[in-house]
Amino acid sequence: MAGLTSGSPTPQSITVHGQSRQLELVFSDGAAFRLPFELLRVYSPSAEVMGHAPGQEVLQTGKRNVEIADIEPVGNYAVKLQFSDGHDSGIYSWDYLYALGQHQAARWEDYLRRLEAAGVDRDTPMPGRKPSHGHGSGCGSGSGCG
Repeated sequence: MAGLTSGSPTPQSITVHGQSRQLELVFSDGAAFRLPFELLRVYSPSAEVMGHAPGQEVLQTGKRNVEIADIEPVGNYAVKLQFSDGHDSGIYSWDYLYALGQHQAARWEDYLRRLEAAGVDRDTPMPGRKPSHGHGSGCGSGSGCG
């Protein structure tokens, strides 16, 4: 299975740009995207972020300086990203990454609107959590961190 949809473009290269905090993807159809780590984190396809049904999404805050700590392949169809805040439960299919790249501007604007509506900003710590200062925040799997 290439992506999750038959015939969908697949990444030909994936490059982590740590200094600019961007993940660069070049796909088989020639499309290329540079996705900010923050965008990838706040739109993680995990249940912790997306919920289990529409309307259960959890607004992610305090992710401006999040880093990608590790990338792990998942079969031939996705990658699992581990972030410096301990979040590691999202599996990013090639289809999902491609769509995120295509709709990056709209997703970013939607995120900023949701922050404003909630009366918070990109640096506001997640409710009930201590601010993350990079690696080792203690926010690992099963700890309830989103």
